[in-house]
Amino acid sequence: MTNPRERIHFVTGKLAEHSLRHVLEALAPRVGFDCSVQVLNITVAALMTTPWIARRLVVPPGTTRVILPGACSGSLAAFQGVTDVPVERGPEDLRRLDEFFGQQSRDLADYGAFDIEIIAEINHAPRLSRPALLAEARRLIAAGADRIDVGCDPGDTWAGVGDAVGMLVGEGMKVSIDSFNAAEIAAAVRAGASLVLSVNSSNVAAAADWGCEVVVVPDVPATLAGFDDTIERLTAAHVRCRLDPVLEPIGFGFAASLGRYLDVRRRHPGAEMMMGIGNLTELTDVDSAGINTLLLGFCQETGIRSVLTTEVIHWAKSSVRECALGRALVHHAVTNRTLPKHVEPRLVTLRAGKPQEHGPEALDALARAIRDPNIRVFAERSEVHVVGAGLHLAARDPFALFAELEAARPDIDPSHAFYLGYEIAKAVTALTLAKDYRQDQALDWGHLTQPEIGHGPSRAAADVARKAGGPQTTADTTPDEVARSS
Repeated sequence: MTNPRERIHFVTGKLAEHSLRHVLEALAPRVGFDCSVQVLNITVAALMTTPWIARRLVVPPGTTRVILPGACSGSLAAFQGVTDVPVERGPEDLRRLDEFFGQQSRDLADYGAFDIEIIAEINHAPRLSRPALLAEARRLIAAGADRIDVGCDPGDTWAGVGDAVGMLVGEGMKVSIDSFNAAEIAAAVRAGASLVLSVNSSNVAAAADWGCEVVVVPDVPATLAGFDDTIERLTAAHVRCRLDPVLEPIGFGFAASLGRYLDVRRRHPGAEMMMGIGNLTELTDVDSAGINTLLLGFCQETGIRSVLTTEVIHWAKSSVRECALGRALVHHAVTNRTLPKHVEPRLVTLRAGKPQEHGPEALDALARAIRDPNIRVFAERSEVHVVGAGLHLAARDPFALFAELEAARPDIDPSHAFYLGYEIAKAVTALTLAKDYRQDQALDWGHLTQPEIGHGPSRAAADVARKAGGPQTTADTTPDEVARSS
């Protein structure tokens, strides 16, 4: 028995009606639903509230759900007793309805599960004060780390390692110690460290006395010399261990080292394994998110259930957060045998926010429809556009654009001019990086996005609009009057 065809009722305002119908004309047949559109007596859909909509909502017979403008405010509880049909918000920008329905077409109810542990190393821990060490550990845990790795310096034995580890364990953190020095390791383990990085032939003799899990590395990574012997000695001593054949940097045997992980997994199918992914992120001139996700995908498919990462070099300063997002993405892909695509947008930072265009006809129509004195800013077709009442200017050069605007609107006050300069600078950045720009909203930098500090145009402009009887809005409440409607 096939499921009945869904019938969706969309609610919008007058200004976005044409755009919404145009989007649905192509989207509904492709996704496979029937639809109806209710246009309420308000120009800008973003100004609606749910109680206001509830008093005017008319749901056609046979409707299976109602989709409201994503930017409308208020609780959906306003529709209780009004209709038995489910009511939900769509995307803030109706041009993203295709992405909205693409997400809904897959089951993401259990998204977020993972089984890879993130071990975050604090390098040169002996050089940090105890407050600094604790602050850094707390930051890494907040970013998604499961275990803090206390990285020791080669050479002298760190006399304070036990106090440092004990402090972190006292905070409820799982701690590993990164050292080959048997004395340092013993002190750390007595203080509560539960994992040792690392063990090879140089310190394996002491491992049985530590009473905790260890990570086994080869004496010579390129040949795995000493690796099997160390594993055998630890197994005989009943020491739990994880195997790490060691990831090599690009140009120093990277491809061969990946092959060694596959070989070790084949020879030890049930063994716990670890990969130090910082060897690639820290030593490659490239943003770390892609490398981290790629290596996590390799680990997920190979059954490597822990990764060691660092945040030393500036381009890898968000590696722990990237790993926390990436491990959920690759777990979802491998578990569900689905592509890791259109699932985790927070990992796309530089190119995040796919550009959406209104087109010249919509911007010209907006210029004819606007009655208030505020200026709207758009970025599309390689130009910055400013649109106001009876005004539509566009240029690639923001200085030339502002000169035209100043000539057309010589009465712009300094605070509004500053605001427009800020928005135009964001628009130019969006054009440069092929990002989506929406006025008064932060550019999308994935998980690095910072909330927009919304100031909007001057209060004087809003006062003029109010006295003129126009919409009592500023651009920060209506950043995209053509499209923000669903």
